[in-house]
Amino acid sequence: MTYAFDLGNPATNANPFPEFARLRAEDPVHWSSAMKAWIITRHADVKQVALNRQISADRLTPFFKTNAEYQRGSIDSLVRYLNHWMVFRDPPDHTRLRRLFNKAFTPTSVSNLRPGIEGIVAHLIDGMEAKARRGETVDYIADFAYPLPASVIMDLLGVPRADLERVKIWSDDIALFIGTAQVAGNKYLRAEAGAKAMADYFLGLIAARTAEPRDDMISNLLLARDDREALTTDEIIGTCILLLFAGHETTTNLIGNGFLYAMRNRDQWERLVSDTSLAESAVEEFLRYDGPSGALARVAGADIEMGGRTIRQGQRVFAFMNAANRDPEAFADPERFDIGREPNAHLTFGHGIHFCLGAPLARLEAQIATTRLAERLPGIRLSGGDPEWHDSLILRGVKRLPVQLF
Repeated sequence: MTYAFDLGNPATNANPFPEFARLRAEDPVHWSSAMKAWIITRHADVKQVALNRQISADRLTPFFKTNAEYQRGSIDSLVRYLNHWMVFRDPPDHTRLRRLFNKAFTPTSVSNLRPGIEGIVAHLIDGMEAKARRGETVDYIADFAYPLPASVIMDLLGVPRADLERVKIWSDDIALFIGTAQVAGNKYLRAEAGAKAMADYFLGLIAARTAEPRDDMISNLLLARDDREALTTDEIIGTCILLLFAGHETTTNLIGNGFLYAMRNRDQWERLVSDTSLAESAVEEFLRYDGPSGALARVAGADIEMGGRTIRQGQRVFAFMNAANRDPEAFADPERFDIGREPNAHLTFGHGIHFCLGAPLARLEAQIATTRLAERLPGIRLSGGDPEWHDSLILRGVKRLPVQLF
């Protein structure tokens, strides 16, 4: 029987790394009949996918054209707004959107968030301690890893934190589509409902900021212009949905996955507790070891030769950063979790023109979170069994992590 890598298998999804190692060694450019896509696993090849202009980031257009829900007109909002996400655009559209967005998302705007992030982290740790003292179950994901980046990105956009629960429902529905869920039913209609609700929500905020600008990202996006060209309303809505979705989904997974492996490798956690100056390199190891973005999803724009195989025009390509990040050709002792690892040239934020714009913010949030947890909750530990991982090719994270604090 021909081997076919399949993340739809829950056991493989929970721990894909033995399969990644097998593919890197035996079939690094692998056609998965189960996933109907090419699976790329070596560090050098994943970088090549990221840099190759003949491999398109626009995986939505060919998908939508063949999707029955699209043909029936039942996912119009999903198509309308997600097609404006710069992560799904190629040059020149990508270049224009990124240039205008850069005008609103500056290094200064990120660094100015530090006091707010510190305050959110302190508040959330206080909340976890209060729950633990009342004898209630503390879930590290629901009580810390999710609300931290969600609150930060909502503050950045100027979205009221009181709307956090509503936003989470919409975002979870969109995640079924963006993450390429393997087994979720009715994911397109659920993602459509989430996209429409979120678009209507942001349309109201855009109208309010147009009438009365504030010091927030939505106001800055409205003002962003280049050679008399500005972002359209649909582009601003699409960018806001992207920021709110990507700005918390992936960072939640970064903070959650990193914590999980720090707990499983207790010597490394104790090392961090004794020297919190290691937080920066620890976060880089969190990103490398089992990062929050499992794979780059692409579509071949032409026939391409790679690894002795021919990838045909129109075929899907999944370049797995999490496989590349444990490639022994790129990392010494790659299966070892080492919070002091140097160098650490992981590919978790991508490579080339699509390198993640939110990387500085994600790093800042994770570094502050890691430092304060080590200082205030040195005895924290997992209290449940093996975690359940999200059903996703793209978004890599666990659903919940029950913990004991003391």
